[in-house]
Amino acid sequence: MQDWVSDAIWWQVHPLSFTGAERTALPAGEVRHRLPHLQRWLDHLLALGCNGLALGPVSASGTHGYDTVDHFRIDPRLGDDGDFDALVAAAHDRGIRVLLDGVFNHVGRDHPAFRAVVEQGPDAPTADWFRLSWPEGWTAGTAPGADVFEGHDLLVELDHSSSAVADLVTRVMTHWLHRGADGWRLDAAYAVPPSFWARVLPAVRAAHPDAYVVGEVIHGDYPRTVAEGGLDAVTQYELWQAVWHGIAERNLFELAWSLQRHGEFLRSFVPWTFVGNHDVTRIASAVGDPRHLPHALVVLLTVGGTPAVWSGDEHAFTGVKEHRAGGDDAVRPPFPPDPTGLSSLGAPTFALHQELIGLRRRHRWLHTAAPEQVHVANEQLVYSVAGEGQRLLVALNLADTAARVPAAGAGAVLAGSATGGRGGVELPPHGWAVLEGGV
Repeated sequence: MQDWVSDAIWWQVHPLSFTGAERTALPAGEVRHRLPHLQRWLDHLLALGCNGLALGPVSASGTHGYDTVDHFRIDPRLGDDGDFDALVAAAHDRGIRVLLDGVFNHVGRDHPAFRAVVEQGPDAPTADWFRLSWPEGWTAGTAPGADVFEGHDLLVELDHSSSAVADLVTRVMTHWLHRGADGWRLDAAYAVPPSFWARVLPAVRAAHPDAYVVGEVIHGDYPRTVAEGGLDAVTQYELWQAVWHGIAERNLFELAWSLQRHGEFLRSFVPWTFVGNHDVTRIASAVGDPRHLPHALVVLLTVGGTPAVWSGDEHAFTGVKEHRAGGDDAVRPPFPPDPTGLSSLGAPTFALHQELIGLRRRHRWLHTAAPEQVHVANEQLVYSVAGEGQRLLVALNLADTAARVPAAGAGAVLAGSATGGRGGVELPPHGWAVLEGGV
């Protein structure tokens, strides 16, 4: 893994929605210069304690960014190459890394490669890019049957056995790394055979050995996907699920089990960790009780992983993901022109993020620290993390009453609130604490 990743903490943004872009592509020739909007938020990212900007799709698309029509062109709703270069330069001037979102499982129906198939038929030079079925008596202008992504008819899946598709993805990844990007999130990597990444990434890494590559993987064998695909990491959806659901249901056995699994993953790779992103209900809404939002953040920032904060979560934005057209709108709102437009109501959550990120930066070894269970009950959990001769204890209480929990070796309270002695600590109702744990 690249050395710089051990200190990376990402702030994740969906640029089209963040900047209030139109829902559909602009008429040909029109450009809206919206990427400068993002530049005005870079100092907010730094003030939070992050040092990475993880961008959603910025390539030209038809609607939400994931129906790509030109991998090599900035979406005109966001701007042009000059706007992208200026954003990357402004980020790098501040020591901020930039991650791009690689949509390589599918393309939009208006992508020239698919349009060529519709217009030219089986003899189109890009016909082998897709898995197609041709109607009897096909005529020009008739779209063939095509595999689509998870039932979304506008998202035509690429055929990852095609050498032309592998060449395309290699060229796209290296193009934007040449332009200054520091790495890639591989969208829907769980739908792509790991052998495809193993075919593409060696050439990408030969040109850019310092690039970080993380795959979006929701379920399945995480270590196998990383190893066989040659990835640096995958998204830790198992931990995300256990954090919000275990807290919402006051069933910390669920979280304890997932933390054990997380420790097993850390033996082979360092997962991308998160409690919110562009595809899921906001963590402030998911946990139910607002008094338990801190508990989710504590877990995110005290266990091994490369953490990401979904833009707005640091101000306790709420929003419920709905499985319908427009169902992402609540979790992808437009942001003000600059951070001065944020409500002061979110300031305490922002300060809590700063406190916990600061604690993590003072204990750099947390990046690879596997949690060890100390105590678990429905509404209480205590785990330890250790590295470089240091140890921390993390204690959570979801109950409406104070709770005394085992915490042998507990020392000073580094964050949160607890009182203790004789091998245990007492947490207030709905309380939490991070404590020195001895060695």
